[in-house]
Amino acid sequence: MKKKRAERQHELLEILKADPFYTDEELANRFEVSIQTIRLDRMSLNIPELRERVKLIAESQETKVKTLGVKEITGEIIDLSVGEIGISMLEITEDMIYSKTGTLKDHYIFSLAESLAMAIIDAPKVIMRVANIKCLKLIEKEDRLIAKAEIYREVDRKHYIKVVINNRDQEQIFRGKFIFEEID
Repeated sequence: MKKKRAERQHELLEILKADPFYTDEELANRFEVSIQTIRLDRMSLNIPELRERVKLIAESQETKVKTLGVKEITGEIIDLSVGEIGISMLEITEDMIYSKTGTLKDHYIFSLAESLAMAIIDAPKVIMRVANIKCLKLIEKEDRLIAKAEIYREVDRKHYIKVVINNRDQEQIFRGKFIFEEID
């Protein structure tokens, strides 16, 4: 049974507050309405489209990063607690896919993990000393990757970080542990 407009709009607002990364198509499927109806609901609630929502979130987080410049970050940082944890997102586009195999170029996955790991470190200069990584699943089409990094130990000037990357379907496609060392 379809919901009334006011009820649907209230629920839409709550859903996007909890997870701003839903596409209009995903929302339309969830509410069993057309994509145009979702767009009209968003416009009436002054909710920007997905790209604009992501851009606003990313801009608010990037100023916290000490170790990298804004243009050096792969993906867009969504949430960041420097010295603790961070979350970033990367939209996979056609140019990131190998033409012959149809799979994602691996360096994008590694770069997403490495730049997020560096971003959560509370130090101006660091260098990667160790990386133990596992790519668990191929990405074969345009997708959205969500990376989560967490500092799990700090000893002297070394930062031990674990990173997990999931695809849009919440399947784990990458995991890794990194050791970064502060340098002068």
